[in-house]
Amino acid sequence: MKKKKVICIGEALIDRIRNKSNQGFTDFLGGAPANVACALRKLKIDSTFIGSLGNDDYGKKFITQFDQLGVNLDFLQLDNDSSTRIVNIDRDQFGDRFFSGFEESSHSCFADEVLSKKLIEKEILNLEKSFLEIKYLVTGTILLSSPTSAETIFFLVEQANKFEVKIVIDLNWREVFWDHSSLSSEISKAARVDLIKNFLNHANVLKLAKEEATLFFEDENPLLISQQLSNRPDVIITDGKNPVLWHINGLQGITETPTSQEIVDTTGAGDAFLAGLISKFISSGYPSKKPEIENCIKFANVCGLLTCLGEGAIEQQPDYEKVNKFLGSLIS
Repeated sequence: MKKKKVICIGEALIDRIRNKSNQGFTDFLGGAPANVACALRKLKIDSTFIGSLGNDDYGKKFITQFDQLGVNLDFLQLDNDSSTRIVNIDRDQFGDRFFSGFEESSHSCFADEVLSKKLIEKEILNLEKSFLEIKYLVTGTILLSSPTSAETIFFLVEQANKFEVKIVIDLNWREVFWDHSSLSSEISKAARVDLIKNFLNHANVLKLAKEEATLFFEDENPLLISQQLSNRPDVIITDGKNPVLWHINGLQGITETPTSQEIVDTTGAGDAFLAGLISKFISSGYPSKKPEIENCIKFANVCGLLTCLGEGAIEQQPDYEKVNKFLGSLIS
């Protein structure tokens, strides 16, 4: 059986984005793994989301969105004793966003901090059956800030390895999640970096931003970063509108990114990029030649760019046809 499905594990949360006028805000469904799961469905790839949501109105909105797109929720957890996290996001004049903290909750923690290994273990037979069709497991590092969720992610990665599922990690360093967590706020920055870097040893594919490459590896060369990790993963380094650096399948290169004067909001661009990349790896096969790799990166770049042309992450993600139409306009 040819594996063609993807599991995305991690946070689903609300991006509360400050309006350009700074008068009020708009709420959007977000969270990197949730964004990737949704973007994959728009690109005709079957995806499953594993995460924990509050049993609240926001959690219900997520379920509605996932259902509309056809994201599998067999292992979704709803928690009555925590709330779906709301992230406050401000934007600069260029549309680039920055996190300014979280909305206070009446609960002691957020739902994404309590992803339960025990609940997953109760579904272990279904999970193992699911892994028979899974090509990639996608996760980030934010949930490592909670010991409960971290234990669950390590468990799921361990299970995936038994079924030769490839592990894709998007580093997605967001220190504010550690600073505001009652579980990890006392951990030093150096210890946080070490904990995350240790987790990256599980990666077969690692995506990270340029500033993350500098912080975690003191290097911006994807080959040298790969050599620092035990699995020698393929490494893709993004840097906003600047070229993408990559080391894939033993080859190394630089791919230009398309630009637009119509950038509105960069929220979720990296997640759409990653979904685009994975979708090409599945639909076209893992690339082994430089032109094939460049085609995959170009496709992913367009997914990221088109997501920036409106507000919010999931709403703006392009479908397969829209990406190909844009690529066609670049060639003609």
